[in-house]
Amino acid sequence: MKRILSICPSNTEMLYFLGLQKEVIGLDDYSDWPHEWQHLPRVGPDLDIDMEKVKALRPDLVIASLSVPGMEKNILQLQQEQIPTLILNPKSFKDIAEDFVYLGEALGLPLQGQLAKDRFLRELTAIRTAIPAQTIPSRLYFEWWPKPVFTPGSQNWLTELCHIVGATNIYGDHDAESVQTDWSEVASRCPDHVLVTWTGIPRERIKSTFFTSRPAWRGTPLAEEKNIHILEEGWFCRPSPRLLLGVKQVAHLLYPDHFRAPNEDDPYADTRLKL
Repeated sequence: MKRILSICPSNTEMLYFLGLQKEVIGLDDYSDWPHEWQHLPRVGPDLDIDMEKVKALRPDLVIASLSVPGMEKNILQLQQEQIPTLILNPKSFKDIAEDFVYLGEALGLPLQGQLAKDRFLRELTAIRTAIPAQTIPSRLYFEWWPKPVFTPGSQNWLTELCHIVGATNIYGDHDAESVQTDWSEVASRCPDHVLVTWTGIPRERIKSTFFTSRPAWRGTPLAEEKNIHILEEGWFCRPSPRLLLGVKQVAHLLYPDHFRAPNEDDPYADTRLKL
């Protein structure tokens, strides 16, 4: 049995969905899910891993991810310490599915990897086919950070999420993973909904007045609280099957007569309403 260490939250979630409950022996500080793994030893924040703590756990394999900007420093240190490391770098829902296969093969669990991939893709298909036809797609603005303002471009999985639910990312015309913009330009693009996923910030610390009081948004629909949705960052910013919770949350916001709110403990729970 391998001793596996995860040093970013999305990897931890991927390992959980592969069924590796006994093999994972440590986590980074920000891996806050699953709940039953919160007792495991910690090796520091994902961008500043403590290599002495890593070595003390004697891992057979460390799982890193370039989906976290700045992870390169950890990877270099792991290589210098000659600690076996597997690096993920998913950019899309398809990449997440393929990473299940990659992880499964690397860990000697090819069947589990293929089954996890198939389950993930089936759930995406089930959601997509249940989205009601729209004459005019909803226009969505995701806010990753407020000052400076950052939002996903076309090369990010959140643009793909918009397509899955029959909507449009208002910055999907930018050929980039992320886009720096400002509140005036956001308003000029006339989004129907503001979806707030400030990276690393718990939703309870974010107030709707942060948005409705913005001078550039006064007198526009963006100043109306009903159009501001403060969401669980972990459902949108981590490339793991928990992105399904984000897909289902947006489907519920856009089509409450077709989808109920997701079950936060089970991304695979069916949220489709039988009409």
